[in-house]
Amino acid sequence: GGEGVQAGSKQAGMALSLLWGVLALLIAAATATRALHHKSLSPSGAVAGFIVLSLSLLAGPRFGALILSFFLSSSKLTKYGSEAKRKMELDEYKEGGQRNWVQVLVNSSIATILSLGIAFYTGWKDQCLDTTSSPIVTSLLGGILGHYACCNGDTWSSEIGVLSDSQPRLLTSFRSVPRGTNGAVTVLGLLAATAGGGFIGLIFVLVGFLTARCEGYLAVKQWLTVPLGALFGLLGSICDSLLGETIQFSGYCMVRKKVVEKPGPTVKRIAGQDILDNNGVNFVSVLILTLASAAACLYIF
Repeated sequence: GGEGVQAGSKQAGMALSLLWGVLALLIAAATATRALHHKSLSPSGAVAGFIVLSLSLLAGPRFGALILSFFLSSSKLTKYGSEAKRKMELDEYKEGGQRNWVQVLVNSSIATILSLGIAFYTGWKDQCLDTTSSPIVTSLLGGILGHYACCNGDTWSSEIGVLSDSQPRLLTSFRSVPRGTNGAVTVLGLLAATAGGGFIGLIFVLVGFLTARCEGYLAVKQWLTVPLGALFGLLGSICDSLLGETIQFSGYCMVRKKVVEKPGPTVKRIAGQDILDNNGVNFVSVLILTLASAAACLYIF
């Protein structure tokens, strides 16, 4: 009798896993198709988006919810004030954002790998942030929190900050520079980065309560992900800005009368060296914040 019950529950578990797998693929396909239709992603970006979203959802609902929250909120903000952005922005302005496969992977590949790592390590079960029970899972979860807080904070900062009435300034010299200059910040942009990171922290804890068993003081402690997310969002934006104004080129094209990212005979340099492009800068800052937040969560939780 006991063996029959065990076999039955095992079959039920397998059926549930299969159902979740099909649902994950359907959600990813619907999201990628919608993003392509609304020009949030290019065709290559939609394919990459489908892959990373499928893998994240298969790794666990919390990881899928984080990447979806980042993507959907960022896409909405990219369209916000699009008319003003079209007039002022850098030479690569595209309607709706139209992020390609490189941009998708820069903003999701590390977290997707960490999510799959947790899933394999825990046997596809979500866990609380708790160094006592599992330091490995806590550091990986912390890395994912910092990763998406950094990405979301940086995107919210860019999309809202560029619409600020105040003139953007470089962090190292506080010199005011034209809008669209890499690494330049506004107070509004930094506040947006903090809000974007806090939003990821909130999604992290709310979905975590549905998918992981946290009780008593440990459950209360999970709420620290909201202020931590806000902090990682702000630090991610600052890190991205410092890299952007030093190892990414910004110049003013006298002919086209706009800020451009490549040097040329008609381009007057504003800041930075032509070492990394925007994707390179984003990837380095995401990597730094992922490592920093993994270490911080090991210490805090």
